[in-house]
Amino acid sequence: MSVALQSALLPTYPEPRVAFVGGNGVELTDAGGRTYLDFAAGIAVVGLGHGHPAPLAAAHAQLDRLWHASNLFATDPSRVLASMLSDRFGGAQSFFCNSGAEANEAALKYARKATGKTGVIALEQSFHGRTTGSLSVTGQSAKRAAFEPLLGDVRFVPPNDVDALRAAMSDDIGLVLLEPVLGEGGVIPLGVEFVAAARELEALLAFDEVQTGVGRTGTFFAFEQVGVKPDLLTLAKGLANGLPIGCLLVADHATGAFVPGDHGSTFGGNPVSCAAAIAVLETVDDDLLANVRERGEQLRAGLESLPHVVDVRGRGLLAGAELDEPAGPFVDAALDAGLVCLTSGPNVLRLAPPLVVSVEHVEHALSILREVM
Repeated sequence: MSVALQSALLPTYPEPRVAFVGGNGVELTDAGGRTYLDFAAGIAVVGLGHGHPAPLAAAHAQLDRLWHASNLFATDPSRVLASMLSDRFGGAQSFFCNSGAEANEAALKYARKATGKTGVIALEQSFHGRTTGSLSVTGQSAKRAAFEPLLGDVRFVPPNDVDALRAAMSDDIGLVLLEPVLGEGGVIPLGVEFVAAARELEALLAFDEVQTGVGRTGTFFAFEQVGVKPDLLTLAKGLANGLPIGCLLVADHATGAFVPGDHGSTFGGNPVSCAAAIAVLETVDDDLLANVRERGEQLRAGLESLPHVVDVRGRGLLAGAELDEPAGPFVDAALDAGLVCLTSGPNVLRLAPPLVVSVEHVEHALSILREVM
């Protein structure tokens, strides 16, 4: 991208080192024709890989029929997608929007309306979005500081600290908001005991599965691995394999708080995004989930043998390697060597490749990391 074109964008992201112009499967191509192994997947978004034929064909077919209609009217893709998500969840109603932050905003509003309480318990190091409400419950003070005062009545507790969780509870708490794996805060999985303790509190329990949902951790929802079903659940990222979509799921037993006029989204439930998401749900089957678990084990085992690695954690194909020094320089060096990966906090290398990666892809990525580290 030229300097002139880049300068026309607000500088909300670091200066890009590469401009990508194409993608196929687990590879990206830059403007010079060089290919890269993509172990970021657009930050855990392109779960089926770039250009996967199922969502691609579904989106194309829907574009030929209908691009958009107001939510004052019905469209088949949104209703079918809601039904499929309800079946996966075990009984739920959906609200569709455009992003994970918007889904979490909807969860905050829903909990306040349902309980009449303004208090929220969230986790230190968590990340729930950058809109005002979602930023208010994000447990990273550096991201909040420039925009305070934000919403009040938010209490942050350390991940997996059951005593702190219970101590934070009071009569004004209406919502407990958790990421099953803290994706932006160090790739920290929540333990079964901690999640069970959260379920016991007298408040609605919401799981932010924006990054962990749609098969990323080896089950369709990450909550399936901790044995606790939430009242509310948010999805986005991988749901439509790269097309913008977000979703709030409300369990059947918790429905009834929203009535017409309480919430909305002009582009929520867009027919093209919903058609792509239907194809994604049809593709994320038992075989694919088994691949996620197997390749995740392979990836974590390989990370443990690398220099500078002091801890490896994660679930499925959301892996974090904590290093004994900052991770950023290694991410830059990996990019120069043809591997796209991420950080998660200052010292954690994060890998979130497409769910369709092969044994050979994982070995290739590990070989690049071994070389640069």
